[in-house]
Order: sequence, then structure tokens, then C-alpha cells
Amino acid sequence: MEHFYIIANNHKDSNFEKTNYIKKYLEAHNKKCSIGMEIIPEDADCVLVLGGDGTLLQAARDMIDRDTPLLGINLGTLGYLAEIEESGLEAALEQLLKGEYEIEQRMMLSGKVIRNEFHENLHREKGILDYDKQESYALNDIVITRSGTLQIIKFHLYVNGQFLNRYNADGVIVSTPTGSTGYNMSAGGPIVEPKAELLLVTPICPHTLNTRSIVLAPGDKIEIEIVSGREDSIQQVEVNFDGSHKLTLYTGDRVEIKRAVKTTGIVKMSKVSFLEVLHKKMSD
Repeated sequence: MEHFYIIANNHKDSNFEKTNYIKKYLEAHNKKCSIGMEIIPEDADCVLVLGGDGTLLQAARDMIDRDTPLLGINLGTLGYLAEIEESGLEAALEQLLKGEYEIEQRMMLSGKVIRNEFHENLHREKGILDYDKQESYALNDIVITRSGTLQIIKFHLYVNGQFLNRYNADGVIVSTPTGSTGYNMSAGGPIVEPKAELLLVTPICPHTLNTRSIVLAPGDKIEIEIVSGREDSIQQVEVNFDGSHKLTLYTGDRVEIKRAVKTTGIVKMSKVSFLEVLHKKMSD
């Protein structure tokens, strides 16, 4: 690797102390380092992401059309994605320049919103401008949750075009193995080795006693349809991609979710295994 690009969380490196330290270190070792450019240079070999898991997730979405691997440098609490801790920064940079690393390819999700034609025209007449067909990506998860007042969301789940179940819940999480330790875990879903290839569907606070997470094959296509609420009312809910990109959904809208063609390359340098990180996290 000869050319590095730095993306930093301004709140966690507000005075750019760590950013400038890394830049000077790399340049002192005859490497090129760029920061603060609107477009990441085409010849960048690696993107160094300073912050936490949230910063890295945003970088993964921004880099969806690039094959440049990401290296997370944690400036916050213990995370699962950020590879390097602040205390071991210099040793990690030295290891990186020696080529002592691996790149793991993590699967991503592609989510496409399909609008109900009748409600689409109705909302356009009312001047609701975000009511467009949209597609986005996620490294961790795509989550449908309630919007506004407290309410139970009613939705149908289809897999490969076949109706699977009707849910009354606070929402639903569709997660990758990488995202299994995020919201999915908090909602009671299974924890999965991040290099695995599968899809997880976990309802959020389902209003039934027999609803569990569902593990699907990586090639399956998931479809979630927002149906009518109480007394045939129009439901308004939200779909979030990695907790950052948000769209409003209404009764009759659907979200199609499948494995994305693109993957995210994560630079792995630590000798600490996923299970060790998991043990430490669960012991806190």
C-alpha cells in the first residue's frame, strides 16, 4: 500500500490531532496520505477510518462503488468493526506498512423501496417530496421501525416471493453477519461469525409468544410489505440503512432486500479473535 486516505469523525478527533499524527507518520515513511478531499483519489490503496463503528459503516456505504479496503481506528468505546485501538496506533501503523494484515470481504445488503402506486400519487398531490423509488446499501442492517407516535407495526414477510408470516411488532431487522452484533443482538437475534454468508431476520418486540429470528441463505430475496393498521388506517413507518440513511414508508409500500453484489473489504491486523472481542464486550 502506497497511498492512504483518512476519513475522521470530527467529534471524536475534533482538533485533528490523530489525523495529523497518522499523516505525518505515513509521509515520514515515504507513503502518500490524503485528507479532506471531496472525492477520494482513484489510486488510494486503503482508507483509514477514525472514529467508531458508526463512522466505518458510513464509510462503507460511501465506498460502495470502490474496491478500496477500510481500516477502522477506534476513538470511542469498544466496537466490533474498528480494528485498531487508540493506544496501539503506532504499533498498528508499523505493522500495516510491513504488510502484516489480511483483508476480509464482508457481504452487504441492497434494499429497494417499491412504492404503492395509489398512495404514491396521493402523497405527491400532498407535496410529500421524499416519496420516490429509492435504493441504498448497508453493511450492518436494514431496519424498519415505527415513526412518530407509539404504535404496533403490521407487516407481511415474503421470502423468494412466498408469503412466510404476518407480524405485529415494533419493527423488523434484516442483518448481515457483520451486523449480527448490532441492533440484531440487542433485539435478541443470534450472534454470527462476521465472515459467514447468510441473512438474519429478527422482529423487534413482536407481540406474540412464538416469533423467533429467521436465518436465511445468502441468495434469498426478502420482501417486507407494510399493510393497513388498525381499522384499515394508513401506517407510516421508517426504513433505516445502517442507521444513517432514512426513508418514510406508508401502507402498500414494500422493501425488497437481498445480498448486494458489492462487498466491503475490512483490513484485519489484530491477533485478537472475534470470539475474544465478543467475550470482552459481553463481560463489560
